[in-house]
Amino acid sequence: MPLITLPDGSQRSFEQPVSVHDVAAAIGPGLAKAALAGRVDGRLVDTSHVIDRDAALAIVTSKDEETALELLRHDAAHVMAQAVQELYPGAQVTIGPAIENGFYYDFARDEPFTPADLERIEERMHEIVKRDLPIVREIMDREEAKRVFAELGEHYKVEIIDDIIPAGEAVSIYRQGDWFDVCRGPHLPSTGKLGNGFKLMKLAGAYWRGDSRNAMLQRIYGTAWRDKKELNAYLHRLEEAEKRDHRKLGKQLDLFHFQDEAPGMAFWHAKGRVVYRLAETYMREKLDEYGYQEVETPQVLDRSLWERSGHWDKFAGGMFTTHLDDRDFAIKPMNCPGHIQLYNQGLKSYRDLPLRLAEFGVVHRNEPSGTLHGLMRARRFTQDDAHVFCTEDQLQSEVATLIDMVFETYRDFGFDAIDLALSLRPEQRVGADELWDKAEAALAQSLDDKGLTYRIQPGEGAFYGPKIEFTLHDSIGRAWQCGTIQVDFSMPGRLGAHYIAEDNSKQTPVMIHRAVLGSVERFIGILIEHYAGLLPVWLAPVQAVALNITDRQADYVKEVVKTLRDKGFRAEFDLRNEKIGFKIREHTLQRVPYLLVVGDREVETRSLSVRDRQGQDLGSFSLDAFIERLSQDVANRIH
Repeated sequence: MPLITLPDGSQRSFEQPVSVHDVAAAIGPGLAKAALAGRVDGRLVDTSHVIDRDAALAIVTSKDEETALELLRHDAAHVMAQAVQELYPGAQVTIGPAIENGFYYDFARDEPFTPADLERIEERMHEIVKRDLPIVREIMDREEAKRVFAELGEHYKVEIIDDIIPAGEAVSIYRQGDWFDVCRGPHLPSTGKLGNGFKLMKLAGAYWRGDSRNAMLQRIYGTAWRDKKELNAYLHRLEEAEKRDHRKLGKQLDLFHFQDEAPGMAFWHAKGRVVYRLAETYMREKLDEYGYQEVETPQVLDRSLWERSGHWDKFAGGMFTTHLDDRDFAIKPMNCPGHIQLYNQGLKSYRDLPLRLAEFGVVHRNEPSGTLHGLMRARRFTQDDAHVFCTEDQLQSEVATLIDMVFETYRDFGFDAIDLALSLRPEQRVGADELWDKAEAALAQSLDDKGLTYRIQPGEGAFYGPKIEFTLHDSIGRAWQCGTIQVDFSMPGRLGAHYIAEDNSKQTPVMIHRAVLGSVERFIGILIEHYAGLLPVWLAPVQAVALNITDRQADYVKEVVKTLRDKGFRAEFDLRNEKIGFKIREHTLQRVPYLLVVGDREVETRSLSVRDRQGQDLGSFSLDAFIERLSQDVANRIH
């Protein structure tokens, strides 16, 4: 006689075991129709799942966005696989998970899929949805499942069962119509619940199990949403993202480029270096404001240090290494061990803490070639890295100050939508529970004291301490995880850092890893895409360009530009013998904030005809008035 407790605290008693669907139906026919799945004592299950004991139950509907999308995308993968095998019977299915924004499935097939095939597959998927096939979970004996899949020629499925299902354990199968697959679930009640908010996106190659020694498979990617409206909104965001692609704009705006001779490493052009330098200069001002000392540590350090820090064991595959004079060295992938070496120079007292060390440290990480993506995922980049060494009692106040610094920085760069997450202790960790209690409480209290909303992520902290993560949302709604405030209980002790406490005892300091921009290169890539290349005036590599209409205005144009440069502005002139419309268009495409058009009238009146990069005519300005406007834009960091 299970007693079911609902999210609002109400309870319903049943005479016999009851399914999630039956509970929903008992509440009302509308909920029964809307039910996609259930959470029984927090565990996600099918609506057919039977509850035979007292339990807490939440009915999942499309209003539960995150869970609903996960279910829809998982089902979309199965419907796609069914469509493929109906259309191309010789194709073998391998794995097909839900992923961010969509799903994929890998297929083994002799003939390559084509874009035309994707259209056929998508049409068949819509047919399968219209059939509204019940999705039913079955339990099959392990050996029986292997025999069934082997008879179907599904050799990859046999291998999956061999690898992940222990001998003697049953196999979970999900069936929709005549099609079935090995799957843990859960799934929607029927294919009809998938609706029409899906689309197949692209083809790619993928090695079986991600190993280049194995067979090459064909991967079909798709996207799935709760309805057609959400799908269209996503496709529109993709179009916008394509227009804003920092790799294209970087080349178009003469900021940077990439080439095969240096995979994952940018070639910065002069204009790009201006933007880069401005971002660093801004951060240096913040370092001064918040009491940091800027330092620099070596690029290459001996293996022994990386072993003591723990990086050699946990990060060796991501490090570039070299051998010299019978010693192993690694190019640094991060700055932390070097900063502890600086801390260890000279005896430290509690009076010396907190000690705040910062570095614009160039780091190298051996990222897989398939994951490289312009400035967003590179092998060489600069971290605006800092480490704060403090006592346990100073931890909360230091974290509070760091939060202020991060928010001020993001807002100055034009990001107001910021999500926070507090990641708590994982199962495998170092440090006493009392220390974790204190650190987690300090981070939470710092957030609470500022009235900030944040998401709790149990088990997502690093093994050496809890952390706060800052995620920015750009102008087209994409999320970018950037800043981190990370407490570290492990590395200072491993590398021999200590201080003399007030009672003359030797204590290990708490270390806070702090990154605001994260990777400077990646942050610039985010800025370029956020602003679609229309960088704020204070960040623009060229803030104004003066254009003459005929040669008669050349001397005045040069005078205007010299005056602007003398005032510290980044100004250029274009005296080419081209039509003024051509020059205006070219510099508009270069996203220059202000175009200063000079004809005979402007020379005569000592004025400027000012246009902005959106094509708006701002009217006539005296040079002094324009300087005042430019000064205000820069000082106020107008976005």
